[in-house]
Amino acid sequence: MFKLRRFLKPYWRQAVVGSFAKLIEAFLELLLPLFMARIIDVGVRNGNVSYVWKMGLFMLGVILLGLGSALLCQYFASVTAHGVGNSIRIELMHKISGLSYQEIDRFGNATLINRVTNDVNQVVQAVSMLIRLVTRAPFLCIGALIMSIYIDPQLSLIFAILIPVFVLVLYLIMHKTVPLYKNTQRRLDQLGQVLKENLSGVRVIRAFARHRREKRRMNEATEKLSSAYIRVTNISALMNPITSLIMNAGIIAVFYFGAINVNAGSLSQGNVLALVNYITQILLALIIVANLVVLFTKASASAARINEVIETVPSVQDMEGERSLDSTAPAVSFEQVHFCYNSGEDVLSSLTFSIGRGEVFGIVGPTGSGKTSLINLIPRFYDVSGGTVRFGGKDVRTLSQEYLREHIGIVPQKAVLFSGTIADNIRWGKEDATDQQVVDALKAAQAYEFVEALPQGMHSPIFEGGKNFSGGQKQRLAIARALVKRPEVILLDDSLSALDYQTDLKLRRSLAEHLSGSTVIIVSQRISSVASADRILVLDDGEPVGLGRHEELLQDCKTYREIYESQTKLKEGQR
Repeated sequence: MFKLRRFLKPYWRQAVVGSFAKLIEAFLELLLPLFMARIIDVGVRNGNVSYVWKMGLFMLGVILLGLGSALLCQYFASVTAHGVGNSIRIELMHKISGLSYQEIDRFGNATLINRVTNDVNQVVQAVSMLIRLVTRAPFLCIGALIMSIYIDPQLSLIFAILIPVFVLVLYLIMHKTVPLYKNTQRRLDQLGQVLKENLSGVRVIRAFARHRREKRRMNEATEKLSSAYIRVTNISALMNPITSLIMNAGIIAVFYFGAINVNAGSLSQGNVLALVNYITQILLALIIVANLVVLFTKASASAARINEVIETVPSVQDMEGERSLDSTAPAVSFEQVHFCYNSGEDVLSSLTFSIGRGEVFGIVGPTGSGKTSLINLIPRFYDVSGGTVRFGGKDVRTLSQEYLREHIGIVPQKAVLFSGTIADNIRWGKEDATDQQVVDALKAAQAYEFVEALPQGMHSPIFEGGKNFSGGQKQRLAIARALVKRPEVILLDDSLSALDYQTDLKLRRSLAEHLSGSTVIIVSQRISSVASADRILVLDDGEPVGLGRHEELLQDCKTYREIYESQTKLKEGQR
């Protein structure tokens, strides 16, 4: 929690005012037992009804003033807590957007979502309670102890015995629950991951009739979370009964020894009642402290998880952030490139080749040969493990990431569309694109025909994840989004896989016209999608095994020939 204090600084005035208002309420609460004692000793004992009314009205005024202070504190606590929460969320989202794919892969999407939502909510609640109670409870506890000493120093020794006992119990319970709360957060992450996989893959689960297996996985994750919650709750639940036991023991002791002193004439009945009220205030304040410790234990675990994200140093960082390219150099070049994920085995090795400006360059290979890993190095989603990737003659590690990606259009394997309209999604590629530019991009991507057929045309809505469009339609919309800014280099990562052969052919011809002068890099499982490319790189197990034109590779590259023959036989078998 301490590391997140910088988010509280912009709201320190509200936090101070809120805490001060709560101190006023606590001070007024400390006066009430004294007023009650005066009512009993002076009003009730002497039968002075007017004094009872007078002090009763005065106490009512004090209570209302305390209520006003509490409401003021509540307002400022809410403003501060939610302001801090918003700042943390913004910082987290900014940080996550700057992480490389490697860090995002390490954390996992479900965990990151949980940290931005659930963990931040825990911190917001802790900040609110901090302002409302962390000053009030100690002040009330210490103030009530001082007032009890003022009334009767000897009976106050009961307080001095009870408080250390309570603190010891509190320490023992917290010592047990802190690691359990951290374990609970991990179990919550695991449940979130299973739930995310089930929701995103519901069609596949049903298609393979694996709902029973997934139900078992969900039950296991839920049971583990429930077990973690039960363990921590069982220990935390000891707090209230033990506190009640200590408080009741203290009240009984005050009544017992107070009665002895009243009989001896050294203490009045009103003061005995005041002492009972003060011991109740002290122990209730300690209960609040206990609940605060429980809350801060949860919040500390959440804050540590938030800090882990905020303090993560991205493996891909801008160095000098150079913003210039060599117009005479190849568009893209790889020089003895090696790459591996998380210090494992190389998934790419010994890659050396260059792609000329305006060239159509194909990349093919068996599944798992490293095709997607290769093109992810060009926009610097990952950094190479060895060697150099150059863009426009410059090492991509010396270029500003924003500047680098401004020159690249990317169409990923899985087409991602965002809620909004079709035009909104296309303008992700170029925010200031005119309607005509959007239409041109849709036509080039062979998407204009089905978009125009919609009731609202390009202003038709896209539902969450683009579920109101087919796979092929989503791919074409994603291609249009990349085309609208006419990038110098466009990367098509198996982006034609959901298209039929006829649409695939039309699209490739359209791209050649629309992207005249641009470099086009096509990753595909289909030989037909890259056969007309100027050159084709063949990968096998992360290594280059062929580079050349389609006809050359059919003669010289065994891997390419095997892929081509298998696809040719498949097409013939489908006829």
